[in-house]
Parts: sequence; C-alpha cells; structure tokens
Amino acid sequence: MENRGQISGEFLLLAGVLILVLMISAVFIFSEQELNIAMTAARKGVDEGLISSSSAIYAKESYADYSQSKSNLLIPYSVEIVNVSYTEIGWDNNYDKEKIQFKVYAKSSRDFSKKELDSIGDRINYNLRKALAISFNSTSSTNKLYNPVFSPHYVFTTANVKWV
Repeated sequence: MENRGQISGEFLLLAGVLILVLMISAVFIFSEQELNIAMTAARKGVDEGLISSSSAIYAKESYADYSQSKSNLLIPYSVEIVNVSYTEIGWDNNYDKEKIQFKVYAKSSRDFSKKELDSIGDRINYNLRKALAISFNSTSSTNKLYNPVFSPHYVFTTANVKWV
C-alpha cells in the first residue's frame, strides 16, 4: 500500500515539470511564429511591388510624375530580388514594442539613375509594409504609407532597398 502513494507523487511531479516546460516553450514558439508570418508577408509584398513596378502599373499621380521626370520607369523592366532580411533594432519606447527593420537587396538588368532606383525601391518597400499591415490586420493603426506597421509584439519599418 505504501508504494502506491510514491508512484502517483512522482507522476504528479513529472507531469508538473512537463506542463511548465510546455508553457515556457509556447512563449518562444508564438514569438517565432509572429516573425515567420512577418517574413512571409514581407516576401509576398516584395513580390507584389516587383510585379507592379516591372509591369509599369502605376497610380494616376505616379504615372503623371514618371511621364515627366522618370520616363524610363514607364517601360517594363527587369528587377530581381536577391534577398529579404530583417534586423532586430531593439526596444522602441514610443510604441513599447520590439522594433524590426526589413531590408531588401535587389539588382536590375538595366542601368537606372539613382532617382529611378529609389522610386522602384520605394514601391517595393511600400508593398512590403502594406502586406505586413494586412497580415497583422493593423491597417487602421498605421498611416497611408503603412509606416510603421504594428503586430502584437513588434513594430516594423523598412530600410532603403540596397541595389547590388
């Protein structure tokens, strides 16, 4: 009779430790899941920005500006994304969240001026941030340029596209 109490006590201790380990692991898993969602959304947004730029599909205001000062951008062109990465910048006291900055590396088969490359990069970054805002359902808590974008634990920004 005395052995029965010892087995159930050891079982309760083991079960308690297992539950504790699972709870601690869940915190890390949810954090990584949020970053995985962000990276997936960023890549989707970069692709959308690349497609709209490469197809020379622009808003009316952009088209008017480009037809006067950046006519090379009205002709479909080839841009290739080399890499999309993010860097943890640190804690942002303004938003009480961890700050993450995305950076896109791209190259073009055509020679564009710095101003034209900046326009292409701006379109890519805009679509990246927009995709993040849609993924985290935070379009109402950001501005019309989707800068910055918020998730439950992070605030996202973008760096200028690096042309390689």
